[in-house]
Amino acid sequence: MNEKVRKLVTMAMLAALSIVLVYVIHFPIFPAASFLEYDPADIPILIGTFAYGPLAGVLLTVVVSVIQGMTVSSGSGLMGIAMHIFATSILVLVYVVLGGLGNIWGFPNKMGANGGFTFLIIYLILAVLCGFIVMVGELALGRKTGRGAVGAYRVLSKKFKWLGWLGIIAPFLILGFYFVVSGWTAEYMVHSVTGSLARYTTADEYKSVFENFIQNPWRPVLYTALFVLATHFVIATGVQKGIERSAKVLMPLLFVILIALSIHSLLMPGGEEGLRFLFRPDFSKVTPSTVLVALGQAFFSLSIGIGTMVTYASYFKPDTNLRHTALNVTILDTLVAVLAGVVIFPAVFSVGIEPSSGPSLVFITLPGIFNSMPLSMVWSSVFFLLLVVAALTSTISLHEVITAYMHEEWHMSRRAAAWSTTGACMALAAVASLSLGVLKGWNIFRLTIFDSLDYLTANILLPAGGFFTCIFVGWRLDRKILKAEISNNGTLKFRIYGVFIFLVRYVCPAVLLLIFLDNLGLF
Repeated sequence: MNEKVRKLVTMAMLAALSIVLVYVIHFPIFPAASFLEYDPADIPILIGTFAYGPLAGVLLTVVVSVIQGMTVSSGSGLMGIAMHIFATSILVLVYVVLGGLGNIWGFPNKMGANGGFTFLIIYLILAVLCGFIVMVGELALGRKTGRGAVGAYRVLSKKFKWLGWLGIIAPFLILGFYFVVSGWTAEYMVHSVTGSLARYTTADEYKSVFENFIQNPWRPVLYTALFVLATHFVIATGVQKGIERSAKVLMPLLFVILIALSIHSLLMPGGEEGLRFLFRPDFSKVTPSTVLVALGQAFFSLSIGIGTMVTYASYFKPDTNLRHTALNVTILDTLVAVLAGVVIFPAVFSVGIEPSSGPSLVFITLPGIFNSMPLSMVWSSVFFLLLVVAALTSTISLHEVITAYMHEEWHMSRRAAAWSTTGACMALAAVASLSLGVLKGWNIFRLTIFDSLDYLTANILLPAGGFFTCIFVGWRLDRKILKAEISNNGTLKFRIYGVFIFLVRYVCPAVLLLIFLDNLGLF
């Protein structure tokens, strides 16, 4: 049986399994809207997505939705079929590129602080112009060598080995503040389960609860420590696959909730004003800083410029289309960000919170949404529980990069490498957490340690990594190797190869350098 036939048979079996699951379990999310149903059919669809890519996932979605709409869910009619295709397709596309919390709490905040839709336009331009180009280059390096960041650059050019080290340093610094934010999600999950969030009604109350929590001298550190230890347990015991299997079941439900929240958010008083803010361009707010933030967010969301994609591509098959992979990730990652914005901004205007109120938007706005819904404790508890799962899968992947490097390059035992990584991350995260409270006076260039880690990674290390990656790919890497990887040894046509080379050699480095210099205050 050739590969195409095997793929077709497998997808048919997954579609059949989805239909069987629908017959066993299916129920409306809202009794008043019978066409909005939840069922476990999404699980085999996501398995197909992971096995064969997002296009296969969308195809499975259409087939399953049509069959389901004509059989077990025939009462929902054409509206049910259309809504199921729409919702599950978004779910499939979003899940492919999910990077944890970054797009949920990061992008809406930065979008709100930089003019709404204007920021989105700039983000899209930079994501395609720079992010896509750099990602293709990193994917080519990883697949060619079959090694992680440090090993890939060492094999191709020992002089650029230091560039691979960015793939170790940057994840470590990211974990310094990411563990803290992950701890916040755990705290809010506890608040949701106990019902304490339901006691408050106004935006000022939600804001006060959040600020009092992050400034507490021990509670945020405690939750951060629990997250660090949970991550360490997975890494040290080798049960990562178990966590990933759980996530594949739980994450689809998270996005069903996100879609439901977006619908509810749009129906809230002031929701139209939030959408108007989100999709109306305001170019008067465009500054060099806006461009810098957009580029930093693009690199952070796409996980490029730090060697992560190099490591990821080392596991690619020879026939993987690198350009399609990079383009899918770039476009679909943006869908994640926009969906988060649709949830956040209508609610922001409804409960009276400023759009630029900071990364706390999720922890201030969402409780207000939940509190206005029936069964608010259930919605809130499930959402923050699954957000914890999303955060945990992200910290595991970042922790594993550092642990694997120490294990392979420093020849440490895996246990010793894991404990070393855990100890260093815990120390950095504790200081970052305390810098929002008792150590608030510990500033680096007028930024708290927490904000410094965020700024350094998103706005300096990632653009710098992208710049030198462009220099390496465009000027140092053998052109024959690059063209062979991008075209899969000539089997794929690449009519704009000359344009790609021009962008990676001149345009991308120039853009990255100018923004970097502006950040240093040289303009």
